[in-house]
Amino acid sequence: MLNMFKYLKTKFTTHSKVVENYFFMTFLQGASMLISVLLYPYLIRVLGAEVYGTYVFVFSNVQIMNTFIAFGFTFPALKKISLFPTDKEQIRQTVSAVFTAKCLLLLFTAMIMAILIFFIPFVREHIFLYGIVFVALLTDILFPAWYFQALQRMRFVTFVNISIRLLTVPFIFIFIKEPADLLIYAFIVSVIPLLGSIFVLFYMRIKEKIKLSFVSLSELKIVFKDALPFFWTYALETIKDETVTFVIGTFFNMRDVALYDLAKKIVSIPRLMTANINRALFPNVIQNLQPQKIRKIIRYERFISLIIIVLIVSSGYWLVALLGGKEMLPDSYIMTIMLSVSVYTWLIVGCYINYLFVPQNHYYYVTKNQLVALLSFLAMTTVALLVHKSVIIIVLAFSLSHIAEIIYCKYIIKKEKML
Repeated sequence: MLNMFKYLKTKFTTHSKVVENYFFMTFLQGASMLISVLLYPYLIRVLGAEVYGTYVFVFSNVQIMNTFIAFGFTFPALKKISLFPTDKEQIRQTVSAVFTAKCLLLLFTAMIMAILIFFIPFVREHIFLYGIVFVALLTDILFPAWYFQALQRMRFVTFVNISIRLLTVPFIFIFIKEPADLLIYAFIVSVIPLLGSIFVLFYMRIKEKIKLSFVSLSELKIVFKDALPFFWTYALETIKDETVTFVIGTFFNMRDVALYDLAKKIVSIPRLMTANINRALFPNVIQNLQPQKIRKIIRYERFISLIIIVLIVSSGYWLVALLGGKEMLPDSYIMTIMLSVSVYTWLIVGCYINYLFVPQNHYYYVTKNQLVALLSFLAMTTVALLVHKSVIIIVLAFSLSHIAEIIYCKYIIKKEKML
């Protein structure tokens, strides 16, 4: 026992930066999701399932637009800074290039939003809600969390984000009292985080000495070229995820959107916490890749994910009843069980991507993996809508598309002899 303790202590000391990076990344996303989950019972009862479902539907639509703004810039930039963490000029150029590219894409996306408002009645009917949620897209542009992740300084990111999230809580309880307060709720959760991003922008300029500047279009060509494989990956992944909400909201009703959102929230906490394992390990592992080490990581992650799935299945019923009330049962609980398989997928597929596909420059296998998942989901969903119109079957199709990812990745790894 004493030897085991000494072994663990040595490992923690040797990889202290990795452990710290993982802890703060996990704490940040876990705490953010936990705050959302704790607020859920109040919001679902005050706003009502139909109105809250409308917000979830609009937010989901805007997230698809955010995919185009993000454009996959994060991973190439993260890799570049991780490999050259002391090159200040390289860091400044990287951050400036991503900032410029995202600003241009934001303008392009704003034009698309204007067209949607003109042609789609639902968007026009909820124009102010769409506008408020759209403004929140500036948050990610002004707050490059990936910069701090690459330098393994997630402590600062965690402090700022959690502080902002906690700041929204009293405003929600003070101002949100009835369904008519939906726009106020959207304003609170969209604009206050934006203020935090503006603070980070000034922090980077004053403390980090990172002076952002717009770069030329010729320089941006390289940035877009490097990010393109990841763009297709993120776009396909986001479209797949958000299409579930879109299909439910379009073919069923906003109450069903709220049911699905609750199931998604319950599963998201452990999924986000475990997904950060690969992201935290990446800067360290990429510098010394060994097949043996990768196999060991896969074994550990497989064991962790199976334990989490068992915990979700055993506690999900009571969590749904506690957070959403008995009227959310049993549908939301059944959805929770189905979605729990994504914990396994996020960990194992994330491991394949981070330590096999990306280091060996097989970027498009990552894209093809998401394409396989999206096409399998759309095919199963189409059949489900034609044969038996049921929300549960739509969520089942989504879960089965995750299994398709695993099968495809294993096939590619075996074919290319990556391990």
